[in-house]
Amino acid sequence: MPAIVLVGAQWGDEGKGKATDLLGDRIDYVVKFNGGNNAGHTVVIEQPDGSREKYALHLLPSGILSPGVTPVIGNGVVVDLGVLFEELDGLQARGIDTSALRVSGNAHVIPAYNRVLDKTVERFLGSKKIGTTGRGIGPTYADKMNRTGIRIQDIFDESILRQKVEAALEVKNQILVKLYNRREMSVDEVTSELLQYAERLRPMVADTSLEVSDALDAGKIVLCEAGQATLLDVDHGTYPYVTSSNATAGGACTGAGIPPTRITSVIGIFKAYTTRVGEGPFPTELLDDSGEYLRKTGAEFGVTTGRPRRCGWIDTVIGRYAHRINGITDFVLTKLDVLSGLEQVPVCVAYDVDGVRHDEMPADQSAFHHATPIYEELPGWFEDISACRRYEELPENCRAYVEFVEQRIGARISVIGVGPGRSEVIVRHDLLEG
Repeated sequence: MPAIVLVGAQWGDEGKGKATDLLGDRIDYVVKFNGGNNAGHTVVIEQPDGSREKYALHLLPSGILSPGVTPVIGNGVVVDLGVLFEELDGLQARGIDTSALRVSGNAHVIPAYNRVLDKTVERFLGSKKIGTTGRGIGPTYADKMNRTGIRIQDIFDESILRQKVEAALEVKNQILVKLYNRREMSVDEVTSELLQYAERLRPMVADTSLEVSDALDAGKIVLCEAGQATLLDVDHGTYPYVTSSNATAGGACTGAGIPPTRITSVIGIFKAYTTRVGEGPFPTELLDDSGEYLRKTGAEFGVTTGRPRRCGWIDTVIGRYAHRINGITDFVLTKLDVLSGLEQVPVCVAYDVDGVRHDEMPADQSAFHHATPIYEELPGWFEDISACRRYEELPENCRAYVEFVEQRIGARISVIGVGPGRSEVIVRHDLLEG
């Protein structure tokens, strides 16, 4: 059976939880394959009495909210154990069964010294800061590449753990003390923080690559869920204003431990407008009342950080880029309802860079930094679309907007989000039919 990859097609916060929630009762495994607790999903679940329960997930796969689904933290994730258990405790207190969670023994752990370093370095950079969340994600991935990292499996052997922490602190303390004038960290404080989680963690740890492979062989459906998004990918994003991992479809193979031949479709989540958090270029950013309207109407504040998101009109250039980089087979267009009430809806179709038109993403980062959007304006609509459940029920101008964007980004728009709730969607094509 298929492995399906789910990616963000912009700079994150596109609403990937909408897709996983929609697929929830038809998926057997949901595997988070990259990132850490530096990104969040908000999932809204409607209760039998009509009320809505909102869940904010930062580290856990969103499939943990779906009964019958096995949620997996893959080897490509970096794990803050304190955050992991805080999140699990919070869900359990609300009656959510989290006992099915699997965690790869090869996933790396975020030690205390990397959280301190991340925050310290970002402050030191001042106006040149990257916009990191300061949660130790980048330094932990750097340790992984430098082969000095600590993995989940190391937590169960105190001798190995101490050796690794001692080796790391020989360098880290030099940086903290001599370069940044921070206090030295001890081996005992770092190891004791990690060891306190060992026994509670042990039952969750598994050879997740093997388990997922066996599940596919048994005819199960596996959804590989990216953290962050295409334009934040360390290789294909707006470097250096990116995350520290591969948030594109290729990252699912290395981060979940499955071969590319098992992947049958790639779902891209694309918001009906554009947002980004942190620093970096953003061609369609609106620094006026229109931007504030999108932020306020769309409730654009970070799930993990609470930071107000930068907002702008939809950018089909990055949509085409995401389609190409990921091999997207189906787009999910989210938050279309936010655009209701606008007289005109601008759509970015190309960029102007020093008088030259670019219909595709500039390969040069300086060119992208200086890109200004070329818009086509489409007539808006004033109707409330939140009750629409069939495509034909959408206002004519709204359908024209969807079809214009679809033609520009290069793959079909199979699902449309018309509100925050689980049922507030229009399904044009079944995401599992291919």
